[in-house]
Amino acid sequence: MSSGFALGWFMRTVHILAAAAWVGGSIMYQFVVLPALRIAGPAPAISAQIAQLFKRLVNACIGILLVTGVYLMFDRLTQTTLGWLYLIVLGIKVIAALAMFVLALYMAQSNIRKLAKRSTRLSKVAPQLMLALGICIFILGALLNHLFELAIAPH
Repeated sequence: MSSGFALGWFMRTVHILAAAAWVGGSIMYQFVVLPALRIAGPAPAISAQIAQLFKRLVNACIGILLVTGVYLMFDRLTQTTLGWLYLIVLGIKVIAALAMFVLALYMAQSNIRKLAKRSTRLSKVAPQLMLALGICIFILGALLNHLFELAIAPH
């Protein structure tokens, strides 16, 4: 196993784990934590602690995804001729990921979020939108992997 292969494998693994942690955490937050908090009634201290811990996880995931994503993008683009379809799907994935990062940063601004929660549609749908983007990004990643394998397969 060459060191380049090992580094690429490591970066891909870390990238997938960070994405899974964020998207899986978002699913858990949306469908388990929030409904449980609603049923249990007001628990501001617990809600604030959960939000703070999840914010830390998301921030770490964003950093990891940016570093590993840039590495993986250049690694793939320099290995073979991938074609326009691959580049278009990659562009859509990058735009979706950046949109997800921007939404996460918007949601992390607690003072803005508290004020906006009562007044804007974006603040109300941002968590669901981030989750939908995350799922779409996973699907696009799987498509990119398939397109890459087709490009390197012997014809």
